[in-house]
Amino acid sequence: MAPVHNSEDSPALALGPCTLEGRFVRLEPLRRKHAKGMFEATKSLDWQWFLSPLRTKEAVNRRIAEGLRAERRDEAYAFAVKLRKDGRIIGSTSYLNVVSKHKRSEIGSTWYSQEMWGTVVNPECKYLLLKHAFEDWGAVRVQLVTDTNNTHSQRAILKLGAKLEGRMRNHGLRPDGSIRDALLYSIVPREWPEAKRILEVRITKFGD
Repeated sequence: MAPVHNSEDSPALALGPCTLEGRFVRLEPLRRKHAKGMFEATKSLDWQWFLSPLRTKEAVNRRIAEGLRAERRDEAYAFAVKLRKDGRIIGSTSYLNVVSKHKRSEIGSTWYSQEMWGTVVNPECKYLLLKHAFEDWGAVRVQLVTDTNNTHSQRAILKLGAKLEGRMRNHGLRPDGSIRDALLYSIVPREWPEAKRILEVRITKFGD
């Protein structure tokens, strides 16, 4: 099961923009053409743990515009997540806080419509993103961050093989105005082969 990495529009050795395609999902660089599908996919979520919730069409359009600006600065690369079987947009994910000089990045701003929770979608998206970062780009560190109260996300991150590094106090403000602490996880190159193996086993089980 080899992902398709389409980097025709990408500078040499850049992390993005690129298209990543697996068995079940396709990650496309997030563009304005995705806005309608993105908004439809947001409707099943309550966004309580997100620093920038996408509850309106305007919020979705703003997210896409911000992503395009960050992409031009080589700071972040956002993706629309599509199901390969029908082309439907079911979420989004991103490379964030990209520091190309030091080959480090974060995977975040990840969300999927609730019907996709517990399916192959998150394991395969993370597999594609991590594989591209480590094997194509040469990442020396990929980190993931989540709210201390978001136990669903914490379990999902640990299942990737990421290591908990610590707690970041007062990391941001939740939509309700409360102060959020966050947990910081990371994967480094020596840990990627085992994380890759675990993800491939999980994806194969879903396929079977």
